[in-house]
Amino acid sequence: MPEYLRVATFDADEHALEALVREIESTDGPPEGVPAKSMVVLADRPGRRVRIAVRFASEEDLRAGSETLDAMEPPPDAAMRRTDVEVFEVVLERHAS
Repeated sequence: MPEYLRVATFDADEHALEALVREIESTDGPPEGVPAKSMVVLADRPGRRVRIAVRFASEEDLRAGSETLDAMEPPPDAAMRRTDVEVFEVVLERHAS
């Protein structure tokens, strides 16, 4: 069964990135309604962009998680805005040996 990756891109300054990371680290896992397998936060500090990649085990989980994530807002003390959301099917993953 294929897995899926949802990648949301945000315009965000350093303060917004720090607020986002603090909020994510303060939880015990993904938000309620987001059946994610994993999450990665990527920062392009000079470009003032943040990407959050969330991996889902199935297309059904992706749909459910996307619905919840689309309704979420950035942390109130973070000056950031979502600029794009993309979805990818994971067709190959290889780890270094």
